[in-house]
Amino acid sequence: MANTYTQIYIHYVFVVKGRDNMIKETFREELQKYITGIIKNHRHLCFAIYSMPDHTHILVGLNPSQSVSDLARELKANSSKWINEKGFLKNKFNWQVGYGAFSYAQSQIQTVVKYINNQPAHHRKTTFREEYIDFLSKFRVDYKEEYLFEFLD
Repeated sequence: MANTYTQIYIHYVFVVKGRDNMIKETFREELQKYITGIIKNHRHLCFAIYSMPDHTHILVGLNPSQSVSDLARELKANSSKWINEKGFLKNKFNWQVGYGAFSYAQSQIQTVVKYINNQPAHHRKTTFREEYIDFLSKFRVDYKEEYLFEFLD
């Protein structure tokens, strides 16, 4: 649309169903490229993506022609279908219901990119549960324990 200018940065967090460690190093980079392709095909920008064995972080420059929730649904549905069709795993792959989506200012982008790219080192010190609850607290998101992702102890 003419005369429409936006700057929308969204940090998505998706979790593997049951928090199982199903994203294997053998196909992690291929998965990240596939997800990046979906993002680009919908005219968004992918600034950073990192898939840990049980969750994925993605920083997207969002094109306002698609909502935050529609992009999340598209990414999760297509990537899980792709993983299953490729036969990377013996068991069926699914993302958990729901997702995290957190907005940032342009001045924060490099910090968030560094954070996402540094996930392996970060998770040597911090559990995913701690990380996710920290996001919810920092962004002042009201939540109920029973609606959080399923956490394996």
